[in-house]
Parts: sequence; structure tokens; C-alpha cells
Amino acid sequence: MAAEEKVTQEQQYVLFELAGQEYGVNVQQVLSIERIPEITRVPRTPDFVVGVMNLRGEVLPVIDLRKRFALDSFQNVDVQREQQRIIVVKLEDITVGMIVDMVRDVLSIAVDQIEPPPSLVGGIQAEYLDGMAKMGDRVMVLLNLEKTLNQKEMAELDEFRGTIS
Repeated sequence: MAAEEKVTQEQQYVLFELAGQEYGVNVQQVLSIERIPEITRVPRTPDFVVGVMNLRGEVLPVIDLRKRFALDSFQNVDVQREQQRIIVVKLEDITVGMIVDMVRDVLSIAVDQIEPPPSLVGGIQAEYLDGMAKMGDRVMVLLNLEKTLNQKEMAELDEFRGTIS
């Protein structure tokens, strides 16, 4: 009888920094990573929607993740604008840009290294998270993008997107 081989399942995550903490999103949800272009502010949008950007002819709403998770006052970290990036993701059928402080890298994380999140991590409630990954000295908070916005906010973005297209 041959010895069984242990197959380790891994998932790739785009790792980024937000208010001094390292976060990750599943690479399968990421369409692109962009430098911050000119963003046009739009009135009567939720506070965390900073405006819209033109990405190769497509107008996208842009969300500031610091504001979305109320991290502006949680930790005052000096962020250089030239290091900030927009991670373009697909949430259901809406393409959205999400401003982060800095993109670190893409990393493969073994599924067995992902643990359930505590109730509150870095000011973010567990409902927005897939889990925590520990690799050596690093602890990464893995966001669940599908839960980043609730249904009402998704509907507002969809309606908002319809008015600017």
C-alpha cells in the first residue's frame, strides 16, 4: 500500500495595507491594480464612495476602504499618495475600485493556515472577513469582498452607476 500524499490546497491573495494592518483579497476577484487616477466627486453618494474614475473607457465607482471600515480615526498612519493604489474588483455584477494604502504582493496561502476571525480585527467586524492567515511573523486579515457592501449599498452603487453611464 503506497503512502498517501498530503495535498495542500492553496489560494492566492492580493495583499495590501490599510491603516497599518495587512489585508488580503482573493486574487480571483481582482480584475486589476491601478495607480490612483483623477477621481470625480459625485454628490449624494455614501460617505465611503469618493467618486468615479474612468478606467479604459468604463466609469467605475471608487470606494475608500478606510472610510468604509471607519479606519481613518482608528489608526493615524501616514500614507503617501504615490503608494496608494486602487484594486479593481467585481462585486456581483458591479465593477468597483477600492482605494488601499499600499499593495504588498500576491501570496499563496494554504487553506489550513486560514483560521476563523475574532469578532473584531483592526476595527473591522468579523462579518466582513473570511479569516486570518498566519505565516511566520505575518498575520493577514482576509476580507470577504462579497460582504464588504450590504445589499442596500450594492443597490445604491448599481443605481449610481446607471446614472453616470
